Amino acid sequence: MENYLQGCRAALQESRPIHVVLGNEACDLDSMVSALALAFYLAKTTEAEEVFVPVLNIKRSELPLRGDNVFFLQKIHIPESLLIFRDEIDLHALHQAGQLTLILVDHHVLPKSDAALEEAVAEVLDHRPIDQRHCPPCPVSVELVGSCATLVAERILQGAPEILDRQTAALLHGTILLDCVNMDLKIGKATLKDSHYVEKLEALFPDLPSRNDIFDSLQKAKFDVSGLTTEQMLRKDQKTISRQGTKVAISAIYMDMEICGILERSHSPSLKLTPVPSSHPNLQAYLQGNTQISRKKVLPLLQEALSVYFDSTDIPLGQPETEGVSREQVDKELDRAGNSLLSGLSQDEEEPPLPPTPMNSLVDECPLDQGLPKFSAEVIFEKCSQISLSESTTASLSKK
Repeated sequence: MENYLQGCRAALQESRPIHVVLGNEACDLDSMVSALALAFYLAKTTEAEEVFVPVLNIKRSELPLRGDNVFFLQKIHIPESLLIFRDEIDLHALHQAGQLTLILVDHHVLPKSDAALEEAVAEVLDHRPIDQRHCPPCPVSVELVGSCATLVAERILQGAPEILDRQTAALLHGTILLDCVNMDLKIGKATLKDSHYVEKLEALFPDLPSRNDIFDSLQKAKFDVSGLTTEQMLRKDQKTISRQGTKVAISAIYMDMEICGILERSHSPSLKLTPVPSSHPNLQAYLQGNTQISRKKVLPLLQEALSVYFDSTDIPLGQPETEGVSREQVDKELDRAGNSLLSGLSQDEEEPPLPPTPMNSLVDECPLDQGLPKFSAEVIFEKCSQISLSESTTASLSKK
């Protein structure tokens, strides 16, 4: 796989017809791996000297938002520099030049911005219900399995199993496990075909990581938002819909909100919270009746509650609690933490008042009443120089 991807980037420098295997705009792990593996298969099995290139349907700058993608590429030892992203290839220009053939994986409907590319679509491989209103007029292979990677694995193992290397097998294997929730029968997302091809891959490559290990690590990476800014977290799993020129973005941040309980049950002091009705089940807002309780008194409570919660459950964000730790136990720990933090605070306690304005003992008014003192640029520069000299002298003495 790695050698193949190196050749893809070199092929883009040539002015010749190109077959692009394009994943969907979400570019989740299934979409990325399906595009990589299918393009790899087509390049290895097509007799004519045609160029097949996988393209990730996001900007390169957005890859860090897909934590499981980044983690898996590193684990499989595929450098990100070898990947080709949507902002690095002009599909519309290629189409206008008559040099583009599109193969869609993990989706079958192009967005309006790419409507002109529908003429170039030659094949579709997808695992979601078909939308007959927008389905392109080309061969469409759709099967409702848990992962599109399953259909790619089937294409490879039925068509040319000898080309399958361990890197590609590992990518397909881990992706199917993640999409099918580790083949958990209770969840019911995995089909018989998903299970069959996971077993086939494991039989061909017995040294693949265990199911539990790879699923747990991918699941943890998928929901990990550490290191992301607020904007990046909102864009991480963003879906956008539009109607009559109005766009609506829907984002999800995978963090349990059990910290709400400690705020609602707090009595020392009582926040007097009144829930605000919301049409969003995962968003809870309150009107705080006791306005004497400032953020400085709430923040330590939240900080300790979070620490107790994650120490007690020892699970990544967004995951179900581990065995042996019940929700009641966690709630008790949160209550204990909240009471210990707030027991010393009085309900009538207020923020300390601002210090009185300093007065000059020789006059009846504050010396600042007439405005700030006048400073020249020279005086400020001299003061900064003195501070810098003082800090450097102190640092030298401390080293000695």
